[in-house]
Order: sequence, then C-alpha cells, then structure tokens
Amino acid sequence: MRPTPLTDSRPKISTMPRPQTEATAYLNLYKLSIEKKRLQYELDSIDQRRHRIQKRLSFLESQVAEMQQSAPVPKLVPVTKNSAPDSALNTLFLEY
Repeated sequence: MRPTPLTDSRPKISTMPRPQTEATAYLNLYKLSIEKKRLQYELDSIDQRRHRIQKRLSFLESQVAEMQQSAPVPKLVPVTKNSAPDSALNTLFLEY
C-alpha cells in the first residue's frame, strides 16, 4: 500500500473544540508519530529513487564516453565558393 503523496498537511477543523484531556494529548502524540513515520518512509523512498537515478546517469555517461572514443572521426571536406554559382539560384519574393 503506497502512502498518499506529500501535500501540505493541514489540521482538520472541527466545529467544536475538543476538551483538553490526557486522552487528547495521547491522540495528538499518536497522530504526530504516524505522520513522522509516513514522512520518514517517503524520505527513504526518495533516497532510493535518487540512488537509482544516479546509477543510471553514471551508466549513461560511461556509454557516451565509450561511444565517443569508438566513433570514427568524420573527414571534413572544404567547401569552395565556386561549388554553387550564384546564377544557378533563383529567388522568389512573396508579399502577404
């Protein structure tokens, strides 16, 4: 069972305030401990996800470095100005 996503926790508002008794104090302690456990669980799952993401990133970086080393270097052919004469290009202007 997955916990609900982290949202701003707001105390539930009651139309009638509870009387301040010893039971109320224990109830508040219980609610706080439950919330603490939930947040700790969520923090642990975030840490695990962060660890998995870091492992994947390092794997991808090693793959990129490996491919860059093994990739052939392309030969650049210099382009001369006379390879495409200006007279061969026809220009057309459109007005909107």
